[in-house]
Amino acid sequence: MRETLPGPTVAVAADYFRSYSVVGLLAAVGVLFVAVAFGASRLLRPVVPTPEKLLTYECGVDPVGEGWAHTQVRYYVYAFLYVIFAVDSVFLFPWATVFAAPGYGATTLVEMFVFLGFLAVGLLYAYKKGVLSWT
Repeated sequence: MRETLPGPTVAVAADYFRSYSVVGLLAAVGVLFVAVAFGASRLLRPVVPTPEKLLTYECGVDPVGEGWAHTQVRYYVYAFLYVIFAVDSVFLFPWATVFAAPGYGATTLVEMFVFLGFLAVGLLYAYKKGVLSWT
């Protein structure tokens, strides 16, 4: 029979799992911190229900009438335009870091102008449709 002695592989595995134990301990402390905060807030807060406190609160305006209301579509359009420009910035920042690397200059410049061209066409379309005016 062949005997196996603890060698470097056992030490490497122990170090590997020790690093995960630190992460697990930190996660447990975080969960415990949140649980203690929620428990303390529940124990320390005053509970005095009044009719005013039980009303639905919406942006500082007391509820009047039905619960059904029409929503302006233009707010969704502005949110959509924000998402488009957020995606634009997500692509522009990495491009700026790669642009200076040797061998990528001309290719990445053309690709970014194509990408910005598509965004410009979309913005021009939104402008022509009158989406960008508040009136």
